[in-house]
Amino acid sequence: MVELAVSLTVLLILTAIAVPSLVRSFRTYQLNDAAGRLSDMLKYTRFEAVRRNTQVNFLMQASGGGWIVGVDANGNATIDVGEKQELIAGFATLLGGGVAPAPNAIRAALGGAALNTLPASSTSVTFDARGAIRSGGSVTANIYVLYIGSVSNPEFGYRAVILLPSGSTQIWTAQTGGPWQQIS
Repeated sequence: MVELAVSLTVLLILTAIAVPSLVRSFRTYQLNDAAGRLSDMLKYTRFEAVRRNTQVNFLMQASGGGWIVGVDANGNATIDVGEKQELIAGFATLLGGGVAPAPNAIRAALGGAALNTLPASSTSVTFDARGAIRSGGSVTANIYVLYIGSVSNPEFGYRAVILLPSGSTQIWTAQTGGPWQQIS
């Protein structure tokens, strides 16, 4: 009986040590997954614009506690049922500006360029037939940043998906206090 009690005590101590590490790993995975899915959706939209040789919109629409992001393939300014889309919700969701750490390292790496934070309430980004970003009918020099994190648990850090004027994307990571580091 004593051996069983000692064994259970050791098992409980090991479990108590392992659980916080597993939770942290799971939360990190959720942040990386959301950033990867968002980046992939932007890349897919860009690819569709090039493949179709026409302008295609990437849309972000608020949906409950999260965001629906997707391709507006038919150009009707909404994400329809048959169009490719992702739900970014739950622990890791899109955040507005001012929540994540200041993007000084990102700005420095991009040559001091200004960063435009997305999303607003509903936002669209237009890719032209070459895959570049268009705004108001002309190719833009704007660099967009989309922050991903948890509103209720900021201690797990943040991710930033950077959309460059050429249409390419980068993913950056930062802990609550910063600094930002590029991961892809």
